[in-house]
This record gives sequence, structure tokens and C-alpha cells, in this order.
Amino acid sequence: MKEFWDERYAEPNYVYGKVPNKYFKKKLDEIQLGEILFPAEGEGRNAVYAAKKGWKVSAFDISKEGREKALKLAKSEDVEIDYQVGKLPDMDYKAEQFDAIALIFAHFSPEDKHSYFAEFRNLLKPGGIIIFEAFSKEQIDVQKENPKSGGPKNAEMLFSKEELQTSFSGFKFEEFEDKLIELSEGKYHNGKAAVIRFVATKP
Repeated sequence: MKEFWDERYAEPNYVYGKVPNKYFKKKLDEIQLGEILFPAEGEGRNAVYAAKKGWKVSAFDISKEGREKALKLAKSEDVEIDYQVGKLPDMDYKAEQFDAIALIFAHFSPEDKHSYFAEFRNLLKPGGIIIFEAFSKEQIDVQKENPKSGGPKNAEMLFSKEELQTSFSGFKFEEFEDKLIELSEGKYHNGKAAVIRFVATKP
């Protein structure tokens, strides 16, 4: 996976664009400033937006190419982000460090997914918020009709409502949607796509 993402992010253009994800932007604008974590942040479009709004931003990804483009974007917008390369167990984040975690198309390997979600619970402060948008299990079929919409080809890397409700059991879900949307995010997220979105607060 590291080689795949390094190759993709080595493309000269920002392959998912420079503007933040629409759902993430709308929800972030509604909550109080603090410290936020961006797992699997890629080229940095969402992290840089949060930094511009005044958030203290941490991010990580397995791709060094993604980090280089994210830092370039941050510099162009005159903001700073703490961006590390590696997997979550390699990071030095502390328990209850973050006021928010943004999981925006953060698709992890099947062997990492559940342990990562358990750790995200630990890293979030009581009252902290998760903003989530990613491809649902239905995206496997949507991809066949619209390959430009993107997403993993491995169904185990996609999400169901039941799985997410279990992973974040005890959280208060402010909203929870499983729907078809139209994506327009750079080269690789375009057209009809099946996504799950939620905002949830840690008790």
C-alpha cells in the first residue's frame, strides 16, 4: 500500500484537489477550535483547511510523497501542521490528546482497521468529536458503474453502519448517513459514490 500511495501522490497535481472535503468543512465549521488529528491525510487538503481556521493540527500517513505535498500546501497557505510518516503504532500521540479526529476517506488495511479505531477512541478527549466520511460497502458495486468515483477494491476496507456503530459504541451520534452522493475531488473522486458519514461525540 505504501508504494501505491507514494506513486499516486508523486503525480504533479494534487490528485484529490486542494480544497477540503465538503462534508468535513461543513462540520468542522460548526465546532469549537482545539487540537485535531488527521489519520491517512494524504496531500493535506483537510489538515491545511483546519490549520487556516485556527486548529492545532496533527496528521499522519504511510506516504512520504503525501507528506511532502501536504507541507508544500501548508507553506503556500502560510500555516503549520505536524505531519508524520508511518502507521498509527509508530506515532507518539497521547491518550485524550485530541478534541477532534477527522476520518475522511481514511481506509485502512483489514488487519489494522479495528485496532486503529480502538486507539482513536483512546486518543480522543471526553466530549471530543469524530467527523467521518468514507466509502460504504455498496461502493464495490458503484465502482463497476462509475470507476472514476474511486475507493478500495477490497470490500473489507469499506464500511458498514453496523461495523461503525460497534467500533464507536457508547458515542453519541449527532447524525449518521448512508447514501449516494456526487463527488468532485480532484482526479480520483468523481461522480456517483456510496458513502457513510457521521458526526459522533465521545462520552
